[in-house]
Amino acid sequence: MKKTIPTFLLAASFTLAAAIGHADPKPLDKVIAVVDKSVIMQSELDERLMQVVQNASANKHALPPMEVLQKQVVDHLISEHLQLQAAQRYNIRIGDEQVNNAIEQIRRANQLTHEQFAAQLAHDGMTMGDLRSRVSRDLTIQQIQQGIVQQRIHISPLEIDNFLKSADAKFWISPEYHLGHILVSLSQSASAEEVEAAKTKADSMVKKIRAGRSFAEVAIAESDGPTALNGGDLGWRKTGDLPSLFADLLPELEKGDVSEPARSPAGFHILTVYDKRGGEQQTEMQSKVRHILVKPSEILSDAEAKAKLVKLRERILKGEDFAALAKEHSEDIGSMLGGGDLGWSRPGMFVAEFENVMAKMATGDLSEPFRSQFGWHILQVQERRQEDITDDLLRDKAARILTSRRFEDELQLWLREMRDEAYVDIKTETEAKPAS
Repeated sequence: MKKTIPTFLLAASFTLAAAIGHADPKPLDKVIAVVDKSVIMQSELDERLMQVVQNASANKHALPPMEVLQKQVVDHLISEHLQLQAAQRYNIRIGDEQVNNAIEQIRRANQLTHEQFAAQLAHDGMTMGDLRSRVSRDLTIQQIQQGIVQQRIHISPLEIDNFLKSADAKFWISPEYHLGHILVSLSQSASAEEVEAAKTKADSMVKKIRAGRSFAEVAIAESDGPTALNGGDLGWRKTGDLPSLFADLLPELEKGDVSEPARSPAGFHILTVYDKRGGEQQTEMQSKVRHILVKPSEILSDAEAKAKLVKLRERILKGEDFAALAKEHSEDIGSMLGGGDLGWSRPGMFVAEFENVMAKMATGDLSEPFRSQFGWHILQVQERRQEDITDDLLRDKAARILTSRRFEDELQLWLREMRDEAYVDIKTETEAKPAS
């Protein structure tokens, strides 16, 4: 495989027999370590050592002495087994579709056709079944890490507030612009006449572009900037990563606009905004909803639960108070005392069945009974509003950044705790014979 394949998904693989030679007798497998409820076998250790040696060789990395490397690999396998056991306890299952998508990403990243991909696997001594097993294992470990470690990280509102005030946050949360740049250069000792001539030239270039000439063409022909021959293209830049002169110009520019020439010690600069992402005001449609829930039980069949809601709906349509009936009949403990009121909801707050019915209803309408995993519902959309969520999204992004910065340290703490609490018995003698 090309080196672009992520090592956590697909390491180079050779079977032990192929690496040692077909003439050698195949040793009996044996236990290398006991890890709580699982064991690490000699064959597993040998296979992983082969992967490490082959990867190091392909990337021209020096390796430590074999006894040191073997200890490292055993420690890694112990950690891996503990994580897989944790995933089993939490009932984490990786579906075929997830595995298929991951393998497809590997194939595309290496720009291989399906036939080339299969041929490369065969060349590396690996079957598609081997690959699927490894991908499933690695995705399982990723998922348990994300689930457990993120629960251990708590970001307080004060931490988010302090981060948003920092210069660091201004860079990470600032919008990004795809920019074009033209420079009419000036020396620091330029005379007034030279400055005026440069300004006139820059004004003329702006007029040409605004009249319809391509920004890139003008940059190639006339710009003195370092990216002139690339059409002045600066690529995607965050405002926090731009000179203050550029950052000051951008708030006034929309996509496709061309700035007036702006002076700096280097000369006159002209910017255009090809595209922008992030930083815009964002709104979402929110709904104020109330509902009545009836749950099937041992004494109330599924059909009877639905029939009960049909009658309640008829009573509401005839004029009875929704809230009073919800207090008397709803089995949603969280909302029944409030007359079934669920408050203002954001998209994605409820299960899919609830969201789908809610999205199709007009304000004031009363739904037919519908089923979800919780039971049978009727609902009413009381109000709708378009709410500005820009600040919420900003705080969510800040929380994700702070969480990601703590993730690695918290992961190592969790792995250390698992190792300290686990029963691990490492056998002293091994027979690893990786090829050099």
